[in-house]
Amino acid sequence: MAPLYYVISAVLVGFHKLFGGLFGEASGTAWVLSIIGLTLVIRMALIPLFVKQIKSSRNMQLVQPKVRELQKKYGHDREKLAQETMKLYKESGTNPFASCLPILLQMPIFLALFRLIDQAAKDPAHERGLMTEQLNTQFGDAVFLGAKISDTFMNTDDIGVRVLAALLVLAMTATTFLTQRQLMSKNMPADALTGPYAQQQKLLLYVLPVVFAVGGIAFPVGVLFYWTTSNLWTMGQQFYVIRNNPAPGTPAAEAKEQRDRAKAERKGLKTPAQLEEERIAAEAEAKRAEKAQQVRQQPQRQTKAQRSKKKR
Repeated sequence: MAPLYYVISAVLVGFHKLFGGLFGEASGTAWVLSIIGLTLVIRMALIPLFVKQIKSSRNMQLVQPKVRELQKKYGHDREKLAQETMKLYKESGTNPFASCLPILLQMPIFLALFRLIDQAAKDPAHERGLMTEQLNTQFGDAVFLGAKISDTFMNTDDIGVRVLAALLVLAMTATTFLTQRQLMSKNMPADALTGPYAQQQKLLLYVLPVVFAVGGIAFPVGVLFYWTTSNLWTMGQQFYVIRNNPAPGTPAAEAKEQRDRAKAERKGLKTPAQLEEERIAAEAEAKRAEKAQQVRQQPQRQTKAQRSKKKR
């Protein structure tokens, strides 16, 4: 964890120098804003992985009909089914585990921040990364909205602290649920809403918020700010991608097509989908005309009587 402590503390201390100059070095506001700044830096660094996650999730949705065909064909042979399924994923450029990468990579960062806050509160003299004893003391004792950043819902009897922690846990849980629901309701085709993949998504929809809600009561307030900010980033990022680049055959794709049509009508233009429809119609018309021309040019077969009459 030592390299992580240095990276995270470097970003945290950098933001603290900025916000500490504005709100005071020992201010809880300065430390909370530093945690939020750390979160944004981490999420920006994870954008390439998020793009991979979106592409993989979209491919997973689109190949589900083919997966179900394989299940019908090889349902009696699990080994063959697994081989053919992985072959299908490889051919379609799908990584079933890519959707988990952003959250998995955040877990060590989350754990390192948790330990930094916990250590700052319990033993400021124990320096980790770039957190000196003075910074540890400020970090562990910093108060925001009446609660120490190092306080948790479980380790305090202060009603104000518990209210703030409970609100952050609810916010963290709600954003987790809404992010997953947004994906399922807007960016999944109808035929992907059944089968094992859909069951997995539904499980995540209800299980993940419960996990965060149960675990959240043991998280320090500072960590709750980190995770809630990260969830809000994920929800907004996902909303942008679904709105502007939805998976084909989904409610989000239909909504985008309607917006594009309305926008094109206002400008007197045609949407790419309309141009594609016209191109397909023109190709079909050209093929019909070519076929009709071939029929007209083909010599008509004469009957035996006509041939005899022509010889005479």
